[in-house]
Amino acid sequence: MKAGRGFMYNLPAEMGGCFVLYAVYWLIWRHNDRKRPDIENPIPPNLTANVYMNIHEYQGKDILKSYGVRIQEGIVANTPEEAVEAARQLHEQTGTKFYVVKAQIHAGGRGKGGGVKVAKSFEEVRDLSKRILGMQLITHQTGPEGKKVNKILIAQDVYYPGPSEPKEFYLGILLDRGKGRNVIMASTEGGMDIEEVAEHSPEKIIKEWVDPMVGLQPFQARKLAFNLGLEGEAHKEMVRFIQALYRAYVETDSSMFEINPVLKTSDNKILAVDAKVNLDENALYRHTNYADLRDITEEDPLEVEASRSGLNYVKLDGNVGCMVNGAGLAMATMDIIKLSGGEPANFLDVGGGANAQTVEAGFRIILKDPNVKAILINIFGGIVRCDRVANGVVEAYKKIGDIKVPIIVRLQGTNAEEGARIIDESGLKVYSAVLLKDAAARVTEVLNMVK
Repeated sequence: MKAGRGFMYNLPAEMGGCFVLYAVYWLIWRHNDRKRPDIENPIPPNLTANVYMNIHEYQGKDILKSYGVRIQEGIVANTPEEAVEAARQLHEQTGTKFYVVKAQIHAGGRGKGGGVKVAKSFEEVRDLSKRILGMQLITHQTGPEGKKVNKILIAQDVYYPGPSEPKEFYLGILLDRGKGRNVIMASTEGGMDIEEVAEHSPEKIIKEWVDPMVGLQPFQARKLAFNLGLEGEAHKEMVRFIQALYRAYVETDSSMFEINPVLKTSDNKILAVDAKVNLDENALYRHTNYADLRDITEEDPLEVEASRSGLNYVKLDGNVGCMVNGAGLAMATMDIIKLSGGEPANFLDVGGGANAQTVEAGFRIILKDPNVKAILINIFGGIVRCDRVANGVVEAYKKIGDIKVPIIVRLQGTNAEEGARIIDESGLKVYSAVLLKDAAARVTEVLNMVK
């Protein structure tokens, strides 16, 4: 067999040659990047698991302001007393007479949930702050359990009267993976859920793709402002706003900006009333100051624990825990669980270097979910040998002690038969499988046993 194409065609279907080559190039790049002498500890160990890092509105606004984007000024507060002092400072700095009290959580829909209120006096600021701080804020993005409010933002009133009517817009920037370009999305329907606009009035969403070789051109910013119906000074302001916003997006290595609403004030200023900023965690080594913006109280405790162990973990609502190496194989594993009559309880990717430590960490995280009735470990032995994974499973099982739920281990690839033998001869409550259909049958079997 010749090297090259023959190798590609003989790869197992669950991986694919292009994916392997991409993974190899990525690993080489990451290895070389970590060795750069000008970067000390490029990525903190607790920030390697997630694709992006979400931050609070006030933090996002601080970043935008540093790039010349005009924002609704505000001061963060942790207590009602701090909120009143923040309102006094805002009055002195901006002359505002009204104050917006905004809950700071990682979720949208705060206004509808009662997390955004307007105060007309310092006493109202105190009363509203007491009411919002500590509340369990429930929105369409938090789920029924809601999120506890630990911080609030006291912001200036920007809807003041003037020579023209205020007008709200929507602006978002993200990567269009299909076109391989950043896309700026704009709409005249600001202040609304953009998902609803996309579903019911898609023609009201304007898109402008940016060639990464030349960057955002002035005519593109002017075209967006024109299509939003702006003219005169407001048009010029919007052009400057879009240019500054795009520069901030690129230079901060963000994965998404969403400004909803962008406000044209009554005196034709353009500013960000809200700011949703997602930072790309893979680029945090270039922005080490941004790593401190992470608020782990806003994240799922199990996901935080997984990230500290270098694991990619997302909690789901099912009854079968998954431990897999590789995102594509993880998706196939969740499909197999569904087809076997179960529901995946999580997405857990241990990466290419699965060993006793990562397996043990994965076990402990999965077992903290009381809904888990079985665990399916599905490992492809490409970078890591299957016998090594099998020994890691046995060692982790013995270290944890008596595990109440059955475990199915499906190993395929290098030394798969040796790995299956180690599992079968361990004497533990662990079942081995070689093919996906075997793993599916085992899942069905153990689920029937625990019913």
